[in-house]
Amino acid sequence: MFVAASSGCFGDIEFGDACHQLGELDFDKVEIWMSEESEHLKPSTVASDPERFVARYRELTRLTPVALCCEDHLDTTAFEGIVKTAKLLRVTQVTVPAATLGTPFNTEIDRLREMASIASRDGIRLSLKTKTGHLTEDPDTAVELCQSVKGLGITLDASYFICGPHRSRSYDQVFPFVFHTHLRDSMPDQLQVQIGLGQIDYGRMIGLLERENYNLALSVDLIPELTDKESRPLEMRKLRMLLETLL
Repeated sequence: MFVAASSGCFGDIEFGDACHQLGELDFDKVEIWMSEESEHLKPSTVASDPERFVARYRELTRLTPVALCCEDHLDTTAFEGIVKTAKLLRVTQVTVPAATLGTPFNTEIDRLREMASIASRDGIRLSLKTKTGHLTEDPDTAVELCQSVKGLGITLDASYFICGPHRSRSYDQVFPFVFHTHLRDSMPDQLQVQIGLGQIDYGRMIGLLERENYNLALSVDLIPELTDKESRPLEMRKLRMLLETLL
């Protein structure tokens, strides 16, 4: 396993500036975060011209890209562009959101099977982020989705299990399906708190991942709007150093 950081930790500033900030904090690996609701980096921009984005990326930073993460639902054409971008960057991990609650299970299965097929053609692993308000807010449903779609995995964001509607239940069942991770500290009543003040047991999580022979990224993923700008760099350093100590 290795430590990385999501560019989304600085999703309130331009992507190039975010990469510079991550380098200043001694991160050398980055997860490229995209959202249509942010000026940071839009998936539509990346997907429309993958070659241009990759050339720009190589001019902007020397950080090693390890994953792509899209906050938005993508149509087939846009997703194909994101997969092509991943291939050009030699990245094998793409995270997308699951459908929102209320979406028929079979409808979501059909959508995910098409996406997984597109991704697998280029050797890309597709995973769904665990998040409140989506079908993956329930760990059992997240597992059922992976079991129903060949090659589909989970991007584990334990914060949404700690303080979501299923907070009283174990989520150990998701670990065999974990392809990627998003990490911060959380309490049952707060999605993000200072590192060390929450209930995320990083040591136990790493142990469960090791049991499944997980050897990929532990991605620091602070939420900008829940982090004071002045304390954000310190919190990111604290989590990076803690994770590196546990590895």
